[in-house]
Order: sequence, then C-alpha cells, then structure tokens
Amino acid sequence: MNLHVVILAAGQGTRMRSKLPKVLHPVAGKPMLGHVIDCARSLSPTRIHVVIGHGAELVRERLAAEDIHWVLQTEQLGTGHAVAQALPGTEGADQVLVLYGDVPLLRVDTLQQLSSQAGAQALGMLTVTMADPTGYGRIVRDAAGQVQAIVEQKDASAEQLAICEGNTGIMALPGKHAARWLGSLSNQNAQGEYYLTDVVAMAVSEQIPVEVAHAVDEYEVLGANNRVQLAVLEAEYRRRQAERLMTEGVSLADPARIDVRGDVRVGRDISIDINVVLEGRVVIEDDVIIEPNCVLRDCHIGAGSHIKAFSHIDGAELASGCDVGPYARLRPGTRLQAGAKIGNFVETKKADIGAGAKVNHLSYIGDAVVGPDVNIGAGTITCNYDGVNKHLTTIEEGAFIGTNTALVAPVTIGARATTAAGSTITTNVPADTLAVSRARQRNIDGWKRPTKS
Repeated sequence: MNLHVVILAAGQGTRMRSKLPKVLHPVAGKPMLGHVIDCARSLSPTRIHVVIGHGAELVRERLAAEDIHWVLQTEQLGTGHAVAQALPGTEGADQVLVLYGDVPLLRVDTLQQLSSQAGAQALGMLTVTMADPTGYGRIVRDAAGQVQAIVEQKDASAEQLAICEGNTGIMALPGKHAARWLGSLSNQNAQGEYYLTDVVAMAVSEQIPVEVAHAVDEYEVLGANNRVQLAVLEAEYRRRQAERLMTEGVSLADPARIDVRGDVRVGRDISIDINVVLEGRVVIEDDVIIEPNCVLRDCHIGAGSHIKAFSHIDGAELASGCDVGPYARLRPGTRLQAGAKIGNFVETKKADIGAGAKVNHLSYIGDAVVGPDVNIGAGTITCNYDGVNKHLTTIEEGAFIGTNTALVAPVTIGARATTAAGSTITTNVPADTLAVSRARQRNIDGWKRPTKS
C-alpha cells in the first residue's frame, strides 16, 4: 500500500510560555516531534510530510532528515486546513495517515492496526475511552454502534458531552477521497476553523466505511499543551521504559527513579540502583551492577562490570569485568579492556586502558595507550595538550607510574619501567628502568617561619 504520513506540527504552544516551538519541547531528551517521526518511520511509509508554522526554521533545523518533506502552513486555520497544505505531495497515495507532533507516546502497533483496518477504501480513526474526556471531540454513534460523526467540545450538546469515547484526531484518510473531502470543509463552527473531523460525517453520508481502532490508554494519545502535561508524558515514558527493562532481566531498586533517554539494550541479571540516567545508545551486558546517581551516555558496558556511585560514562567502551568509580568520569574515546579498574576522581579521555590495568584515584589519563597490568598512582597526569595539538602517551605492559607523575607527551614508558613519585617525565623511559626527575631535597636548619606584620 502506498502510505503517506502527515504530521501536524505548526502550532505555537503559547501555554508552554516558551520561545521554543511546542513540538521541540523534549520528552526523555528528544523533541516530541522527534518521537512522532520515529514512530512514523516504523511504518515504512512512502513519504513523511511535516506541516510546520511557528518557529518553522528552528523545527526544520533541529530535525532535518532526508526522508522528511517539510510543508509550511503560513496561517493556522484548523487541522483540516493544515492537512490540506500537505496534500499536493501525497499524489497517488492509497492512504494518508494524519498524526500530531505533540503526541509523543504513540505505539507503532496501534498505528499499524489503524492503518491495516482502514486500508485504501475506508476512513480510519483512532479513539480513546476516557474517564474525563473534557477538551476532546466526542464520538457520536448510532443505535447499531456505527460512527456517525465527531462533535467538538465547544459544539457539543449536553447529551453529547456525556459521551466518554473521545477523538484523538489521528486518522487514516483514503487517498482517493482526501482532496475532495478537505476541499469541502466549512469553518462555520464555534472556533471558526476547518475541522479535519468533519470528514467523518462526509464518509458516513457517502456510505464509505468508517473503521475505528482504539488506543491502549489515554497516555498513548495525550498531547502536551503546557509544562504540567509535558511532565505527565515524561513520567509515563519513564514508567514504560522501567517496565521494559524489568521484563528483560534488569532489577531496579526503584522503577520510579530511573531515566531512559535513548536506545538502551540490556542483558540479564543486571542491577541498577536509584537515580541512574541512561542516554543515547547504551548497551549493558549480563551481570552488570550500576550503583546510585550514575549517568551512562552512548556507551557499552561489558558483562560483569561494576559501575560505582556518581560515575559518568560518556562515549566509552568497557570490556568484561571492569570496575569504575565512585566519582569517575570516562569521556569519549575511552576503552577499558577486561578487568581494568578506574577509581574515584579519575578522568579519562581517548584512552585505551589495557587488561588488568589500574588507575585507582585522582588522575587524568587522556590521549593515551596503557598496556596490560599497568599501575598508575594517584595524582598522575598525561600532559597531552601543548596549547595547539594533542599528543600521545604510551605506557607499556606492567609499568608502574608513581604518585604525582606528570607525563609530558609525546612520551613512551617502556614495559615494566617505573617512574618515581613526583617526577616530571619528558623523555622516553626504557623498559625495566627507573626514571627519576625531581629536584634534590634540601633541609635548612634554623629556618624561621614568617610572622604577621
């Protein structure tokens, strides 16, 4: 089937009280519109059309992609008018699926059901049963239960307001009727707008089947018009992700206190404590322990590794059995081989740390290759930047770096070599040697401390 998706994202969102267009406000670190686009992509449509208006250039800039056809709506005259702006790009479509840029929790399964039920011949609509449908258009059915029309809140009678089945606005229009129906819309209503929902009555009058699919729950079709509603969506997204992780083999100390803001893949028997944030693409293998208040972003954590409290891992790759933290920071380009240890208040960047190597505390290791079983003492620094260029430090297998050593790159420390504590190393150190580079100590007898004047 030739499927086109039209996403309406032109609204200003004045109740957000923000310079940012409404659809760019994030849920789980991603713009709401980004969630909707990703959901649409999962349907493998012929094309995705996004109707933009307020903040159009910023929206286009933030979510630019080759598979998106941007459509500018210069005047916001209602949902029917918005869809009509995109219709010229849907020529030949069997079905036009209409979505909304501020409804980020849609499930792909729900849209697939709606699209397949409607096909190319029927009008498809997605409804939701609500305890309080205030603000939603009501689904009016006849005695046989067939949909007859959608009545907007401001146009509804008292009897119609009592209906609990609400219109989500999400529709699948048969391509061969879409242009004619939208061209026949009227704005003679309380809002003075062209309602997309009026096509339901047109379909009924023409005896074209109306197929109805139901959302799983209210959250799936909930939009965000203000920051309170945005927080509700965030909480529901967090709950969904926590539930998914637990079903896949993760023990969460408190499911309400974990944030998943990306694509997270997990193994089994993983333990995650409170206030952990997972961002971007994260892979966590079997038997990993993550203590409280850690942030993991775009990283791979090998099986059996232990991430201790307050550690930040960003763009790093850990092999099996690594030990990190507490209070460690692994920056992009860090690779830990099996059994490597990075201790408290250690920062690494673009560093390859060998199997069994240890950087236990208070050190900075950047632009470095560290061999297996190296021991790096507290306060060690790789001086990798000369103010213009970065340089490499190489520490070969089994070397011992004494406390407070400054390694001025480019420099190589040979296998099993030792640097004495407090040394500044500026030239290569051969294997199996001791390097000492510090001023000779002098003790001055009879020295008196200065006194305040």
